[in-house]
Amino acid sequence: MNHTVQTVFSPVNSSQPPNYEMHKEEHEVAVLGAPHSTILPRSTMINIQSETSVPDHIVWSLFNTIFLNWCCLGFIAFAYSVKSRDRKMVGDVTGAQAYASTAKCLNISALIVGILMTIGFILLLVFGSVAIYHIMLQIVQEKQRY
Repeated sequence: MNHTVQTVFSPVNSSQPPNYEMHKEEHEVAVLGAPHSTILPRSTMINIQSETSVPDHIVWSLFNTIFLNWCCLGFIAFAYSVKSRDRKMVGDVTGAQAYASTAKCLNISALIVGILMTIGFILLLVFGSVAIYHIMLQIVQEKQRY
């Protein structure tokens, strides 16, 4: 059942008391604000993206490229990091995550291989210099016997 309420506005100078519907409408105007007009209200829409941040590991790759670039793993990781950053700029989150994952694995490999090769090179240098010292000492002792 649809009931419509018609409010009869009486002039201000009439002697009739205001009725309930008139008070109700005034209350609605006071609560809701000014009466609606034909102009649409302006609204602001803020888009908040709930995507996770994809790290591209570019700084780590650059470090591995410059300092620990044994077997060129650091350079390859740097290339994948740049590809990941490009995919992220385009908006392809899945592709960016795939390239970032590959760059991370290559960075870990470059870091491990680089540390092991550096330690091996230092050990080779130390033991090689000790061996050369002993060989030179033997040569000097043999020459002193003659």
